[in-house]
Amino acid sequence: MSAKQTIQNAVDKVAQLRQVAAATPGLAQAVSQIKAFQAQRFTGTYFDLLHTPQYQPATQFFLEELYSENDYSQRDAQFSRIAGTLERMFPKQVVQTAVSLAQLHSLTEDLDLAMAQSWLTNIKCSDNTERYITAWHQVGRRADRDAQLSRALAVGQELVILTRTPGLRMALKMMRKPASLAGMAALQHFLESGFDTFTAMTPKKPSKNGEPEGPDFFLETVKKREAALINHLFDAPLQASKAEIEHVLSKVA
Repeated sequence: MSAKQTIQNAVDKVAQLRQVAAATPGLAQAVSQIKAFQAQRFTGTYFDLLHTPQYQPATQFFLEELYSENDYSQRDAQFSRIAGTLERMFPKQVVQTAVSLAQLHSLTEDLDLAMAQSWLTNIKCSDNTERYITAWHQVGRRADRDAQLSRALAVGQELVILTRTPGLRMALKMMRKPASLAGMAALQHFLESGFDTFTAMTPKKPSKNGEPEGPDFFLETVKKREAALINHLFDAPLQASKAEIEHVLSKVA
């Protein structure tokens, strides 16, 4: 399937999900509550990285672009309009990053809507943490959770590849005006912001002890922590999962 068709399919899927949320009383608000809870959880899980100068920008980038409750409708609309011209205007590596982002966004919105539908039925839970975990169990879809993590890591890895592509930063800078005129400002912002944050994270010198640093360390940390959380939420008893999530949330209380 072409990049154009893949992106268009993903954007169409998100639009359909939003229509479902808008047509169901309370569902859009529930989606927002799910996203807010997940953003707070992400902030707690990576509290240390958010307070480490080398990794703070990249962690904030992941939080704002992939895990937040931000409204991405403007970016989605741009993706829909430019799906056909993207392959002509941007280098191949950039197109692949856009494809991965669109696929991740579609799957995330799908899972968030499913969680929100369960969230609405669990009003008798003692608090939002229990309500979230209960919804997680009801939705299930473990393979999709693993795929969601894999796609988030793929976006990060492709940004790493972009930072190692000679001349690409200058090419992106030169694309600002054409991208704006073509209605691609949101995508342009994502690419430039991602490029700069991942470049800034790259260590100037090799690690003295041979341990991974910079982007490799960051993405490996995200992989380990998110995979551990997925396994815990699926496999641990409710009270154990609740205690773990509450411990994470306490860091940002």
